[in-house]
Amino acid sequence: MIFRTLTTLAAAMAFSMSAHAQEVRLNDLLIANPYARATAPNQPAGGAYVTIENKGKAGDKLIGASSPVAKSVEVHTMAMEGNVMKMREVGQLEIPASARVEMKPGDGYHLMLMGLRQPLKAGDSFPLTLVFEKAGKAEVKVKVQEKKDAGHGGMHHGH
Repeated sequence: MIFRTLTTLAAAMAFSMSAHAQEVRLNDLLIANPYARATAPNQPAGGAYVTIENKGKAGDKLIGASSPVAKSVEVHTMAMEGNVMKMREVGQLEIPASARVEMKPGDGYHLMLMGLRQPLKAGDSFPLTLVFEKAGKAEVKVKVQEKKDAGHGGMHHGH
């Protein structure tokens, strides 16, 4: 009885871990939880997000990205300037040694998918290549999620 319970528990844990976020290791970098938000038809741009953990003793930089779903991919940041939230391209993103950088909607860094070739639909996925100064290139599979917070929906339309 205990063996059956442990076997069932182990199978459930293995399933939940495989269904969980994708992780890609590139030298000392661990890239996890790549996702994008669904976009409206004719929306020219969208946002993609990843978590990058540097387990090494030296820093690295995210210096570029590309995807077949967009004409270009840019590293952007969101920051308050006075009473207004502003978005701007930063070109590269520092990944300090022994640190974790989490991209998330509405705050901090994200990847702007410029010139979308088609709408991003919830449930779909697409490849995204990240380029690091030292570690090189890593390809991740980005899962498109339903836009949960409609309040940020118009944020990327003006790009």
